[in-house]
Parts: sequence; C-alpha cells; structure tokens
Amino acid sequence: MNNERGMKRLYIVACFVIAFFLYGASSVQAALLKFDQTTLSTSVGQTFSLQTIVDAQSDQITSTDIWITYDPTLLEAQVASAGAFFPAVTSNITSGKVYVAGLITDPGSYKTSSGTVATVTFKALKNGTATVAYDCRTDVSNSSKVIKNAVDPTNVIVCSQNGTSVVTIGTGGTITPSVTPIITSSIATTSQIQPTALPQTGLMDQLPKMGTIGALLLLFGVALRLLIL
Repeated sequence: MNNERGMKRLYIVACFVIAFFLYGASSVQAALLKFDQTTLSTSVGQTFSLQTIVDAQSDQITSTDIWITYDPTLLEAQVASAGAFFPAVTSNITSGKVYVAGLITDPGSYKTSSGTVATVTFKALKNGTATVAYDCRTDVSNSSKVIKNAVDPTNVIVCSQNGTSVVTIGTGGTITPSVTPIITSSIATTSQIQPTALPQTGLMDQLPKMGTIGALLLLFGVALRLLIL
C-alpha cells in the first residue's frame, strides 16, 4: 500500500517537472533576421541584390521592423522592393541605412516560418570589403524588431542570432564594418501603407510568463512535500 502511494506521489512530481520544462522550452524567444547570401563578390560600378529574410522560428508573428546598415563609402543602396512574406511592406533609404517594415493587414492573421520581407539592391562604389548588417539594439527605439502574435505583443528578436553579409568589391581590402548614421526626424516612405508603431519588450510583457512559472514552482513544491510525507 505504501509502495503504491509512493509511486503515485512520484508520478505527480514527474508530471510537474515535465510541464515546467515544456513551458520553459515553448517560451524561448528566438526570432531572427538574415540575408540570402552571407558572402558575395562584385565589381566596382556593378549592382547586386540581397534578400532580407525574417525567420519566426517557432513563433507566430504579425510584423517586423528592419534596419540594415552598410558603409556608404563602399556601397550605395538604390531600391528596396517588397517581398511576398508580408502583405504590406514600406521602406526608406538614407545614406548608410535602409529601413524596411513588413506587417499583416488582417488583424486575425499571422505569419509563421520564414520568408523574404524585401530585396535591397546595392551599387558597389569602390574597391573594398564591406559588411551589410542588421542594426539590432534593445535599448534603441529605431532598431530591428520582430513582433509576436499575442494579446500583449512582444518583441521576440534575438539580436545575437541575426545574420550578416560580407561584400567583396573588386580587389577587396580590409573589412569595413557597417556604420549607423544619425536618423533624422523626416522620413519619407515608398509605400502608401504606413507601419504602425511597434511595441517594446518590457516588464509588463513578461508578467504573464512570470506568473505561470511561479504557479508551476508552487505546484512542484506541494507535490514534493507530498512525496516526503
């Protein structure tokens, strides 16, 4: 009888442990941005294109805010063409930076998996090696984001996972990192659809997750005490 009761208690504890770890695995934020080419070579005066791709990983997403940086002494961004992943895409090009926003138009829909948000065409200006990268900083508002489909939308991008593209022009040279120019307040878009302001990740976004984790820990403690008794 005691053995049967002990097995039941052990089963309860195991269930809570599994539920805890499954919840932890499902709440991992892992969306990222990447390019279709990580390296490429071109000649001075030639143009080339890079696809900017959003990868939602296991999440459902509703929009993305993308800031691409490059060295304007080596490259010139000429146009950003909308991809097929999001139904609404808007863009703006300034010296050294390309802004692209993609979003859903139906409030009841969302996107999964990965796809091209836009294709950016560059012109090579002179010999050298430049890095095209994503400006992604959690402490800056004008920074790359991927917004999760939720009651309280959350930015789920993992900046460290974003990709880059190294461009060798002509004879190449020392790799020139991407630069971040000053963003002016006047921004003209190339689409009639304006992106909405994307929310920032904050403490309030994390409260539901923290509450769930706390409840699981409490239940685990109760089950463990039953096992000891």
